[in-house]
Amino acid sequence: MNKHTFEDYQLSDEIKRALNVLKYDTPTEVQQEVIPRVLDNQDLVVKSQTGSGKTASFGIPICEMVIWEERHPQVLILTPTRELAAQVRDDLTNIGRFKRIKALAVYGKEPFSKQREELKQKTHIVVGTPGRVMDHIERGTLVLDNINYLIIDEADEMLNMGFIDTVESIIQELSPNRTTMVFSATLPKDVEVLCHKYMNTPIHIEIAATGITTDTIEHQLIKVKQEDKLTLLKDVTVVENPDSCIIFCRTKEHVDQVYTELDNADYSCERLHGGMEQVDRFAVMEGFKMGNFRYLVATDVAARGIDVDNVTLVINFDVPMEKESYVHRTGRTGRAGNQGKAITFETPNEEKYRRAIERYIGFEIPTMEAPKQYEVERGKAAFEEKISGRRVVRNNKTARINKDILKLHFNGGKNKKIRAVDFVGTIAKIPGVTADDIGIITIKDSLSYVDILNGKGALVLQAMENTTIKGKKLKVSPAIK
Repeated sequence: MNKHTFEDYQLSDEIKRALNVLKYDTPTEVQQEVIPRVLDNQDLVVKSQTGSGKTASFGIPICEMVIWEERHPQVLILTPTRELAAQVRDDLTNIGRFKRIKALAVYGKEPFSKQREELKQKTHIVVGTPGRVMDHIERGTLVLDNINYLIIDEADEMLNMGFIDTVESIIQELSPNRTTMVFSATLPKDVEVLCHKYMNTPIHIEIAATGITTDTIEHQLIKVKQEDKLTLLKDVTVVENPDSCIIFCRTKEHVDQVYTELDNADYSCERLHGGMEQVDRFAVMEGFKMGNFRYLVATDVAARGIDVDNVTLVINFDVPMEKESYVHRTGRTGRAGNQGKAITFETPNEEKYRRAIERYIGFEIPTMEAPKQYEVERGKAAFEEKISGRRVVRNNKTARINKDILKLHFNGGKNKKIRAVDFVGTIAKIPGVTADDIGIITIKDSLSYVDILNGKGALVLQAMENTTIKGKKLKVSPAIK
């Protein structure tokens, strides 16, 4: 499967254009293996480490094969966490942006009624956590008649979180004439059993790379007493002086303690843990991706679902108790071929967890000395300059692809008998605008949103201020995010 450019695949101009904007230049190993087989509608079981590009490996061919005209969902993607559901939705929205593909994420801790209304709109792809997806199926709000593709992402984590029975219940509701894909960093026995039970002679793909962790990460260990950890953390961050850093803690109490200490020391930082409201968790994730702050202190809730192009340093403030967590935490750095570093702090009573991790990853984590005081003093000036200076905005894929897109808000919708075709017909008549400049259209009861592509937003906004739709004058304005 030696495909070394996305041009080698039979992809539409809309998908190729999005890949170009997103800077997807060369397919990764997992993408080279997966893309052509998904395009051939083959069932797949893919074992691939975090950060290997697996979301795009199914996202690119799925977006290619989705039929835009079809109203009901054609793809169902199951993820173990809300954060990952949102991340996968964003990735697929970006890849399918110019094809106007609507991807929707459904998960708990968000109003069911809001998701129900969204599902009444034309929706091509649904990404969700098993519990909420099952909820929608049982209440008849998620139509399964046209689901041709089922993707189970992070299957090992589904098992760890006790979702596997719900996943099985969902599978039983789907048509057997579908393509099924399972992606997992590890393949426990229960996941294999599930695959063989519900898949049609699946092809097994294993991306071994150099073992269970990626070789773009430098791993190091510092032994420390519990009471000295906060001092060590400050010293390490001064000496390493990362552009972007995630500090992982075992408990939300530790997260709050570390965050408060760093915040009081004027670090550019935020925190993330399961005790926070979902809306606040998403706001923190978005802020980190946009480069609004440099340090994120988090529990394992952030170990999956954060896809930031260049987190340069991961610090395990606490050694993770689950060996798999080490792989997922450290996999937040060294992504997409970039170099990264993972430093783990180990107290004497955490040694047993570290040894289990080493057996799992297949190598000993090299021990390093804590930074010497002269090294900290030497690094102070550069550290303080970076902390006070504006952080360089990350290589944010969503921001790149949305750069030339303006979402317009119209104060009319279904209650005025307005349909998507009415917007297209009216807007495409504006001089200098064609139907290709119109993106995703969302029509609700009393309002509508229309994405205008290719930098034509201001032109359409100005023209629509004096134009009627179906003989009705609608107020138009840029949508507030």
